[in-house]
Amino acid sequence: MTSRTLRAGLVGYGFAGQTFHAPVLSAVPGLELAAVASSRPHKVHADWPGVAVVPDAAALVGRSDIDLVVVATPNAQHHPVAKAALEAGKHVVVDKPFTLDVAEARELELLARRNNRVLAVYQNRRFDADYLTLKDVLASGELGRLVYLESHFDRFRPEVRDRWREQKVPGAGLWVDLGSHLVDQAVQLFGMPDTLQLDTAALRDGAQVEDYFHAVLRYESGPHAPLRVVLHATTLAAHAAPRYIVHGTRGSYIKHGVDPQEDALRAGQRPPIAGWGADPQDGELVVPGSDGGEPQRRIWPTRAGNYVEYYAAMRDAILGNGPNPVPPEQAVALMELLDIGQQSAAEGRAIRIIDRP
Repeated sequence: MTSRTLRAGLVGYGFAGQTFHAPVLSAVPGLELAAVASSRPHKVHADWPGVAVVPDAAALVGRSDIDLVVVATPNAQHHPVAKAALEAGKHVVVDKPFTLDVAEARELELLARRNNRVLAVYQNRRFDADYLTLKDVLASGELGRLVYLESHFDRFRPEVRDRWREQKVPGAGLWVDLGSHLVDQAVQLFGMPDTLQLDTAALRDGAQVEDYFHAVLRYESGPHAPLRVVLHATTLAAHAAPRYIVHGTRGSYIKHGVDPQEDALRAGQRPPIAGWGADPQDGELVVPGSDGGEPQRRIWPTRAGNYVEYYAAMRDAILGNGPNPVPPEQAVALMELLDIGQQSAAEGRAIRIIDRP
């Protein structure tokens, strides 16, 4: 591998930029956080004293010393900022969701191909401890043929906060926020579903956008059929459901608790530190007892997660030493499913993927 250090510029220093991008990419050898576009330089310099701060995206994209632009703006700005960066010859990481709709996603995919730039979406939850462990469980074959998977991301946040994610603006709402992760994980495991049905609601007092969703992905053909995948998220779960409930023809797997990396990053911890990404809650494998006896229960240890691996893969892809961690064609397919979900919720029906124009 070449020893050249890649210089990254971060557009936006709100929650995503401060929590998920700056500390994670800075932990990767060969990546340097060189500049941040923010209207609050004091906030950036409190965390990163030696990093240059510029007033806006245009100033950052125009810098000749930036190799990689990371777009951590409100969702409505993802497309225009990423487009400007690609046109300026930069490699680009876009926080999820990729864009506001699939048409914008396809435009960026084409532009990256034309300019021979690496364009990726920040699907960091492919590197969650619980998801990586789930992949191991499924690969082991101990559950037999999989028939049902339920994936929850339940939180208890009863107060509507004054932030764009919870206001009636383009790109807000829980479906594109957490649905981007849960749908992506399902597609990584099983491919595109045959049908998708989504129910959404604004359940909290004063909620302006959906703060609850329940999606059913049906796999009715292909290697995983018949299979049902349920994706669920809510902001009003004082007692959260298990993160995963999985049933197969020979047993079940149950996992409580979510990956600890977000909480660690929120608390100001920065990788790499001892025990980073270690999940203290192990899962349980349950198989039927012989001759109708008591079920046999076995702890399945949860492996550690590591968001740093995403940016290490991004570094390698830019240097020509590895594949793009989340190539744009995967991001386009995910945006297609998010769009289909919104159509399903609006029309109150399941939609076959091939029915989408």
